[in-house]
Amino acid sequence: MNNGERRKPSKISLVLGFLVFFIAFCVFMALAYIIVKYAGLSEFATVMLSGIGGLILFFVFAVLINFIRMQRFKHINRFTHNILLDAFEQVSHGNFNIFVESNPNDPHSEIADAFNEMVKNLGSLETMRQDFISNVSHEIQSPLTSIKGFAALLKNDDLLPEERRRYAEIIEAESQRLSSLSDNLLKLSVLDSEKKPLKIREYRLDLQLQSVALMLEPQWSAKNITLEADLEKTTINGDEELLLQVWVNLLHNAIKFTPDGGSIKIAAGNEKVTISDTGCGIKKEDLPHIFERFYKADKARDRSLGGNGLGLALVKKIIDLHGFSIDVESEENKGTRFTIRLS
Repeated sequence: MNNGERRKPSKISLVLGFLVFFIAFCVFMALAYIIVKYAGLSEFATVMLSGIGGLILFFVFAVLINFIRMQRFKHINRFTHNILLDAFEQVSHGNFNIFVESNPNDPHSEIADAFNEMVKNLGSLETMRQDFISNVSHEIQSPLTSIKGFAALLKNDDLLPEERRRYAEIIEAESQRLSSLSDNLLKLSVLDSEKKPLKIREYRLDLQLQSVALMLEPQWSAKNITLEADLEKTTINGDEELLLQVWVNLLHNAIKFTPDGGSIKIAAGNEKVTISDTGCGIKKEDLPHIFERFYKADKARDRSLGGNGLGLALVKKIIDLHGFSIDVESEENKGTRFTIRLS
């Protein structure tokens, strides 16, 4: 129902009210004329009678207008009340594609606006929930299918030792993918709920970055990657455990997407940390989305390397919780640079 239909009852009431007032005014004027003409009243009495009559008419008119106004708002209240009740009932059944039109003359217009904003947000959350379930199901199903298939192959007693070993390694790798997915989901859930407060303390950032580079040495050494570290003596206030996850994820990605013989550089100072590589780079259209959960710039390649699309989402969440900022620059086939500003 549109706003024009809502105003129809109030217009009819207004017309009827003025009609009643006009009839009452005509009757009063006729009576006054008869009384003045045939009663022989003095000029003073005539003036007093006219004044009293005017006051009575003004009072009647004021009461009438107030009555019309109350009837109008009563209709609007009843109409809006029914509309909102119906809307809330639909939302309770999971329908978020609903909109309540608000009328500026309606005392409930603010409630209608708040309801529309609430439904909009609930609809967005529902979309995110469905996407999340779909993405998690996909990420779980892929390694489970591999594990199931190669586990069935291992039942064959005629397998060569090399084949058995290779199948077992695949099952182990896919199990690790599932473990990593579960671990990242748990971390993101805890950080989203803010149940885990940050353990802020002062520590040496340059020593932490050096430790991460040494920890991942087997990975970058295996690909003959040259790693350069330019680490100034830097002390920051932060959650050392969570920020360790940031540097590990970023450096792990740099190693993963840098070809054999490439190079990686880590630089740190009091204002920022940069991690750059000479890897395959990221497409321009993918850059705005890389911090979204489950987003993969190159789905086929990322899947083969064991990614689940949560690493950078976790990095962004931790950075935001610390009040830092992160930027990314990338060019296809030339490399990527992540810059974390510490203030």
